[in-house]
Amino acid sequence: MASSATAPNSLSFFSSSLFLSSSHQIPRNYISVAKPSSGRVSKPLSVAAQLATLPIFSFEGERVGETYLDLKTAPEDTARAVVHRAIVNDLQNKRRGTASTLTRGEVRGGGIKPYAQKKTGNARRGSQRTPLRPGGGVVFGPKPRDWTIKINRKEKRLAISTAISSAASSEGGAIVVEEFGDRFGKPKTKDFLAAMKRWGLDPKEKAMFLMIDVEENVAKSGRNIGTLRMLTPRTLNLFDILNSDKLVLTPAAVEFLNARYGVESFETDEEDEDDTEGAEEAADEQGA
Repeated sequence: MASSATAPNSLSFFSSSLFLSSSHQIPRNYISVAKPSSGRVSKPLSVAAQLATLPIFSFEGERVGETYLDLKTAPEDTARAVVHRAIVNDLQNKRRGTASTLTRGEVRGGGIKPYAQKKTGNARRGSQRTPLRPGGGVVFGPKPRDWTIKINRKEKRLAISTAISSAASSEGGAIVVEEFGDRFGKPKTKDFLAAMKRWGLDPKEKAMFLMIDVEENVAKSGRNIGTLRMLTPRTLNLFDILNSDKLVLTPAAVEFLNARYGVESFETDEEDEDDTEGAEEAADEQGA
């Protein structure tokens, strides 16, 4: 009997190199960061630094150099859980929670008994608005509610950096293109499609562009391409990263990612938290 082929995941992130067997893993340096003793017991947080080499292409499509993306990533055994929790948080927090249905007590009408209790041959019925009848109330239907769930800021940042690092470490998953904002004198989708083909991008595949600033002509040239997403550091989100087949970065965007999601930024956050806790402890001792 022929074995059925397994359908690929809709999110490209889950088939990336972060979740391959240990024999296929790129060597990573693990750093265990623990806060100094401050009266409370804290679990050390393991952070993996993964270095990815990205090719740099000119606007004409020629390879002109290489750059490096050094981001912190979650450990292999917890990466799936961290990313899953972050994407559920993003999608669930977008829900407005305004869905509402009427119960049998809220539906208009149904106050009079339809027919006598006995001697009709029918089942007894006390209202025309019973949930068993068309136009009646809804049993256990949705009511307005707040779907918001909380996630720690550092955990969300770790999920984003893990997803970007995963795409960058996979073969052909990410490229860097020199700044091209001034190359479009006027909005023209045809010119943008030609540029994508020069960079080795298929317009039929989903691509995410991350730029520090999106010029007006560039945004208008690419807005008619349904598979294209243009993001800035302010609009960068986990869903678009996971939902894309290719990541296209600019040199300035690479510098931003290394500064924002690199291991050094994580260590800086740890030092800031330690200084804050030390100041709080000193204030408590003075107050005592």
